[in-house]
Amino acid sequence: MAISYRPIGNDYSEEVINLILPIQQQEFNVQTNLSQQQDLLDIEQYYHQTGGGFWGAFDGDRLVGTIALIAYAPDGGALRKMFVRKEYRGREHGIATALLDTLLSYAATRGIRDIYLGTVNFLHAARRFYEKKGFEQVTIDQLPAAFPRMMVDDVFYHYHH
Repeated sequence: MAISYRPIGNDYSEEVINLILPIQQQEFNVQTNLSQQQDLLDIEQYYHQTGGGFWGAFDGDRLVGTIALIAYAPDGGALRKMFVRKEYRGREHGIATALLDTLLSYAATRGIRDIYLGTVNFLHAARRFYEKKGFEQVTIDQLPAAFPRMMVDDVFYHYHH
């Protein structure tokens, strides 16, 4: 299995939605829907035009993972939309690590030194992953005022490089 990684835009919105929503709603029972995630309908406006980006992991032509960065300040970014298909998860595939490395490398070239993210308390594997990668848990009052918070998120992390 040779996984490739590349920036994606609006032409992949439908595939991104078809990857992310079932993971959120069915697999993890997160109470969210497409109307609460308008960013997925206009990836280029919400991510690329902010100075951030949106990347996909592909197994051939099949989208198997995503990660995104909103640049909300010249040196600040919000990590979003980190999802990997269930059958592609795990250290043996390394997709989540490769996606995160792609985002962090891009952020470094743009001068984005502080990256924050929000997640949900019960997503223990995701939380362990971020902690192993150097993200430190912060309280909601430690988030920058400009951080674009998702209402379902109740645990927050910060990475500085």
